[in-house]
Amino acid sequence: MAEKIKQALASVKGYARKDEESATLQTDEELKRQKRIKLFTYIGIFIVFQIIVMTVFGLTVMKVKTPKVRLGETSITNLNSATATPSFDTTFNTQIRVKNTNWGPYKFDAGTVTFMYQGVPVGTVAVPKSKAGMRSTKKINVEVSLNSNALTSSSTLGSELSSGVVTLTSQAKLTGKVELMLIMKKKKSATMDCTMAIDLSTKTVQSLQCK
Repeated sequence: MAEKIKQALASVKGYARKDEESATLQTDEELKRQKRIKLFTYIGIFIVFQIIVMTVFGLTVMKVKTPKVRLGETSITNLNSATATPSFDTTFNTQIRVKNTNWGPYKFDAGTVTFMYQGVPVGTVAVPKSKAGMRSTKKINVEVSLNSNALTSSSTLGSELSSGVVTLTSQAKLTGKVELMLIMKKKKSATMDCTMAIDLSTKTVQSLQCK
């Protein structure tokens, strides 16, 4: 009888041990499953983050914008005009500014700025080959000499000289390449379209507007 009781107790203990081992195995499996879920969640978040970063990078850093060419500070050193003829000649110092807003340098070839009166060229100035750095403006100091020799007698220069203000325009086109990340180069042409009003009495630039 005692032997049967011992066997029964041993059997109960065996079942209890098995239940404990089964519960432990289930707990381990649940922990592993939760860890896998967390891992996949982190991987998903990382992938989404990378997509966002690449999208922002492509829309900002890798987007190539067209550089701009403008006239800067202008100081007239000589100005002569005659209403009776009519005619004028002038010399002034100015800055040619090449503005580059890209995340890489803009290397441009030599070019020419043409100054005009009512569409007729009255003078030019050369722009040397150079480079505008990343998100910076290249400033080139030049001396410009203009005269009205090419104008016809039918122009309205006489009336403008009488009014005391002569309006000139300037145009230019610089061709070059924007370099990004040392691997990508894209051709871009920077253009200038400026209007300058010169006050004959004070021999100063009354206004300067560039598009």
